[in-house]
Amino acid sequence: MVSTKLRVRELLRERRWTTKVLAEKTGMSESYLTHIKNGTRRWNEDALRKLAGAFEMEPIELFSHRRQQKAGDSAVTTLNPVISSDPAHASLKIRIVPVTGEIPSQPSEYNNQLVQVASGYKGVYVPVFDCEDPNVFCYAVEDNSMATIFSKGDQLIVSPEVWTRSGDIVAVEYGSIENPTKAIVRVNFMDDFVVLESVNHKKAPIALVRGKDMFRIIGKVLYRYQKMM
Repeated sequence: MVSTKLRVRELLRERRWTTKVLAEKTGMSESYLTHIKNGTRRWNEDALRKLAGAFEMEPIELFSHRRQQKAGDSAVTTLNPVISSDPAHASLKIRIVPVTGEIPSQPSEYNNQLVQVASGYKGVYVPVFDCEDPNVFCYAVEDNSMATIFSKGDQLIVSPEVWTRSGDIVAVEYGSIENPTKAIVRVNFMDDFVVLESVNHKKAPIALVRGKDMFRIIGKVLYRYQKMM
């Protein structure tokens, strides 16, 4: 598993704690915590739970800051994960997934890494919690065309295996077989049509005829990591 450095050093400084104090709060050795703080040893799920409990925060907050939700920004509410910070939360599962600058046409562990390298994100990974899909990937938003719902620097966690319903935000592929378009859209299913809407409603909807126009869902957007402000 790819090791992802935690914010232990920063959090210790904010709280004016020593490594010894953190060791007392977590029951872990000072030596091990020093390695985690310096990024020289891999953390595991048990360590992550104990650290989250000691700092009284959600496990995901040990990795990155996220800006506060803006009024009226419903996508933040619907797409943010809800993770318990209770150290006894035994169901916590962590998967480290590659960040890609493009949407993979056929997501898989191998293909996602190929797209990761080809799109300029070699070696960039993020943690994903409580997701069993081995083909999940993280799509990096590189411009503000989807603002204010998604902004440049946001990272969208996309799962090909999660069931999609009308109103969901998804990664799709449509158009011609020779030159398909891939995009993040809101999808709505009707009897004879599939309607693709821009997430910020700034573009006209696209209506595709079921069984005639080329269209497929690549994956559902589960939640996003927001850029640091």
